[in-house]
Amino acid sequence: MVRTVVFDVGETLIDESRIWLRWAERLGVPPLTFLGVLGGCAALDLPHRDAFEMVRPGLDFEAEIARWEEADPDGLRTGFDADDLYPDVRPALTALRAAGFDVVIAGNQPPEARAALEAMDLPASAIRTSDEWGVQKPEPGFFARVAELSGVAPEEIAYVGDRLDNDVLPAAEAGMRPILLRRGPWGYLHALRPEAARATVIGSLTELPEVLAAEPPDLSESRQPVRPTGHSGDLSF
Repeated sequence: MVRTVVFDVGETLIDESRIWLRWAERLGVPPLTFLGVLGGCAALDLPHRDAFEMVRPGLDFEAEIARWEEADPDGLRTGFDADDLYPDVRPALTALRAAGFDVVIAGNQPPEARAALEAMDLPASAIRTSDEWGVQKPEPGFFARVAELSGVAPEEIAYVGDRLDNDVLPAAEAGMRPILLRRGPWGYLHALRPEAARATVIGSLTELPEVLAAEPPDLSESRQPVRPTGHSGDLSF
């Protein structure tokens, strides 16, 4: 029985559209072009950083962020705030808490993301980032830290994310119940893959209380290896 529900951040809780559009403007690329290249990376299992190299060959990503921060010290830049929450997030997390589930947020994010999420006053008992832990998804160590933070056995944890490679398949390998959210470019594409049979696929976070109250499916016959894509982190910050 699941007792704790753990959520990824980018394109699970946070709509990253504004982040990508700000980047398109920063790089001087039409929004449709940049988003189309990003979608191609998702379809071809390329790291999302490749989209920057494609539209701006030779771009030093970290140096560009540093220049951006210096020029606009008070701006969001590659960050997010409460306006970027998907509309189903707060109702779904509230419903889960009311149903007796613990709620935890843990994703591939830099330390600044924790403060941004905490400022939203979400109904979660804990918020952590990969940079705080020094380990990123899909590494097993990340999911070990998730279990440690949750304080329950892995089989009592559901991990919810929008990607097979970074989220639900490694969570399944860690003994957790994997839930794939069909949202964002990776979520829609990954839901069509055979490996998605290893997860419970949902279209909205509001489905979770009912899904978790039902008998979990037997996914043992559909085990597939995790296919690495070379991408380990969300873009945010």
